[in-house]
Amino acid sequence: MRMATDHSLPDSDRRLTAGQQICGLIGLIALCFSAAGLGAAATATSVRGWYQTIVKPDWNPPDWLFGPVWSALYLLMGIAAWLVWRRSGWSGARAAMNWFCLQLMLNVLWSVLFFGLRRPDWALIEIVLLWAAIFITWRTFKARSTAAAWLFSPYLVWTTFAVTLNFAIWRLNL
Repeated sequence: MRMATDHSLPDSDRRLTAGQQICGLIGLIALCFSAAGLGAAATATSVRGWYQTIVKPDWNPPDWLFGPVWSALYLLMGIAAWLVWRRSGWSGARAAMNWFCLQLMLNVLWSVLFFGLRRPDWALIEIVLLWAAIFITWRTFKARSTAAAWLFSPYLVWTTFAVTLNFAIWRLNL
């Protein structure tokens, strides 16, 4: 008889304790907010100065909206990743979690390019790659958890908007 805690079992065949599940949830949310912190550090270098001087479209959201939206998105991303991890385990969700981590790195890189280096042109190219990585992550999440895909969807929608906004800012500031 195989024990549920037998480490020779695939991750998806193991039963996680409540403590393991809570630690996993906290860890994945912390990972998302760590990426947020890195992006915020890059953003802080220009948001009050350079960003205020560039031309933006009339439909650019007010500055105060970005913090709450991104906070909610990072929280939802962490919960979505946790649902996938919880259902499939690390080995069963390796591709999904790799895409998840890649899109987080690209998310930070966009802030570095756009705000840190003040290069909306480079950021535009990069955000298209970011969008693709988010879409692939969404698809891999959807294959494992419908709830995770739903939780990840606002991020995909917001990034679609961000691609359009980045393009408009680039064009207006040629």
